[in-house]
Amino acid sequence: MNLTRSTFLRSALAAAASLAAAPSALLAQERKKLVFATEGTFPPFNMTRPNGELYGFELDLLAEVAKRADFDYEVIAQAWDGMIQGLVDGKYDAVIDSVTITEKRLEVVDFSLPYTTGGSTFAVMKETGLELPGTGTFVDLDDTAATERAVAAIAEVLAGKTVGVHVATIQADFLNQYLADKGVTIRTYQTGPEVYQDLMNGRLDAGMASVTNISAFLEKNVETAMATGPSFKGGVMGRGSAIVVQKGNAELADKLSAALKSMSDDGTLEKLSNQWFGMVVTPKL
Repeated sequence: MNLTRSTFLRSALAAAASLAAAPSALLAQERKKLVFATEGTFPPFNMTRPNGELYGFELDLLAEVAKRADFDYEVIAQAWDGMIQGLVDGKYDAVIDSVTITEKRLEVVDFSLPYTTGGSTFAVMKETGLELPGTGTFVDLDDTAATERAVAAIAEVLAGKTVGVHVATIQADFLNQYLADKGVTIRTYQTGPEVYQDLMNGRLDAGMASVTNISAFLEKNVETAMATGPSFKGGVMGRGSAIVVQKGNAELADKLSAALKSMSDDGTLEKLSNQWFGMVVTPKL
């Protein structure tokens, strides 16, 4: 074949295009899309619109984390019960569902830095007249004496009554550890909204959840419901909520933590907290 000037130019341009495309193709192969699991039924952390779209504090948080850590991602809705096991089994790369850091969970998974702190308390319907002592106070479960006093006072009021709680949560652990043997009936539910539904329908005397989750419930039911009793922190209540990754995945945990740290440093984390909770429930990292 005769190598004409036009043939040479076409060949050269094709070769140049191939070389230019190669790095891009390589980067496309290396840029893995991370899959995050959430529940979609835990307001205002994560919720689901009628069209199936997930939204909430954690969805906005994740969008900002992904931008700063420079990765693509998708979020899938999963049932809370079994969500951590699904991560362990490799069904997704991480969980973002207000999962509290506890020693028990650290045995099987790893966490990023925490993005929320805050305690857990009780919700009741005002018409019942039920009020627990210690409202507005904080009790550190690592303080044995303070915990015993608070639990004894609460148990005296809740004896013979039924308290609802989301299954497999730190609140369920608290109730089973501190109140189940004191005449209080503990009823577990597969989702948080089911607890509030039975509370409003009079099938429960009280419900227990995180302060932030109860705040979201009270915002919609301010005339009929209220929070009561102390807010419990520490001990079985853990060290704040964080993004969960598979055990040993330090690379991803560090990447997520670095993004969260930068969000804390420039005030973005606090801004998101005020937007979704109406108060600051985020730590200074």
